[in-house]
Amino acid sequence: MTKFDVAIVGGGPGGYVSAIRAAKLGLSVALVEGRELGGTCLNRGCIPSKTLLKNAEVINQVKDAKKFGIQIDSFSFDLNTMIERKNQVIGQLRNGINSLLKANKIKLYNGYGTVDNQKIISVDMEEKTEKLEAESIILANGSKPFVPNLPGLSDIPYHTSDTIFDIDQVPGHLTIVGGGVIGLEIACIFHSLGTKVEIIEMADRIIPAEDKEASNFLEKELKGKGILIHTSTKVHSFKKNEKTKVQIEKNGKETSLETDGVLVSVGREPNLIGLDNLSVDYDGKFVKVDDNMQTSIEGIYAIGDLIGGYQLAHAASEEGIRAVNHILRENNKKDFIMPRCIYTFPEIASVGMTEEQAKAQGYQVKSQKIDLAANGKGIASSENNGFMKIISEKKYGEILGVVMAGAHVTEMISQATSFMYLEGTMEELEDMVFPHPTLSEAMFEAAAKWLGKGIHY
Repeated sequence: MTKFDVAIVGGGPGGYVSAIRAAKLGLSVALVEGRELGGTCLNRGCIPSKTLLKNAEVINQVKDAKKFGIQIDSFSFDLNTMIERKNQVIGQLRNGINSLLKANKIKLYNGYGTVDNQKIISVDMEEKTEKLEAESIILANGSKPFVPNLPGLSDIPYHTSDTIFDIDQVPGHLTIVGGGVIGLEIACIFHSLGTKVEIIEMADRIIPAEDKEASNFLEKELKGKGILIHTSTKVHSFKKNEKTKVQIEKNGKETSLETDGVLVSVGREPNLIGLDNLSVDYDGKFVKVDDNMQTSIEGIYAIGDLIGGYQLAHAASEEGIRAVNHILRENNKKDFIMPRCIYTFPEIASVGMTEEQAKAQGYQVKSQKIDLAANGKGIASSENNGFMKIISEKKYGEILGVVMAGAHVTEMISQATSFMYLEGTMEELEDMVFPHPTLSEAMFEAAAKWLGKGIHY
């Protein structure tokens, strides 16, 4: 039986990042992956969706070319070529991860690992089973789409986020059950491809975990594009006829709609394969960990979607790094300051607390929102639809959260994240120099207005 300092189960953004970090810090490392390197993010989530969102963005630019004085009389797209490009992107990145593992002398086991309390992992590699032992184990099993037990669902063809990115035909009408991040991004892709998109969300608004103003703004924008959104609506059942019939209820009134395709996107649940022999504690359906990502068994850690929380690729990577730090007896000095991105048209990005969360935690909140309507770069680019909102503590101006809505905000949120990480205040933010013309200078404008020194607002 081969022994390692650290063994990691799961080769997604949590697993492979923590493996490389541990190896670079001098530990002997094994990585166990039963499917493809890169996990859900690379193969069935973040990267496929962003690749196809780029296709959708190009289509939207072609449609809008006329207002820039560019005449395009007709165009077409090829779904097969789009899917092929998506697969090429995945393959390139997957090969890159494999090269990194080799360069850092990480032993890769291609098989499903079963872990026990003695920190022994049995790896089922189809033709044989290998056992390995480690001083520390990091569980990075990831998650899978949650499929609710709704009447008739098993009788119809339906997609989840695991299958929708390999679709071979663009549906005329797609009904998406779930108005969260994944469902909304997929809605934008297919709407750009000409599909009639209908979203059914049980909560009273889409992206209910995000700031209410961002939610309301995005819903208005998507509806303006022609995407149908039903909030406070329950799905009762499905029935297959020539088309799929979806029975729904809103405000006590039942009705139905017919659709060509159904996407179930109501959340994800942890992948617990290989943990049957492990007596770790659970928090509901998720593995319970402390601030250092350690489970109830000393030396066994869990990260990423397995522990719930943010369920973001970059969160899993950071959690993996924190686990490695603890294994090496290094302190994790700061709490998480986790940016959150939604790659819809337009985009939503946020970090820290929403206004509602800050008030619920007892802060005296003073927030400031700046519309991008008068932003010079936005007007020049025809991308001035959106806002910048800063949520702060009233007395000292400590920044508690930032919400951005509009074009390219997922690329700008790291600026706000770094400022919060350094515990900046509104006064310090207003004292910074922002380049002009940029969309990001709206952050300065928001801080200046908060202080009563606004230039353009």
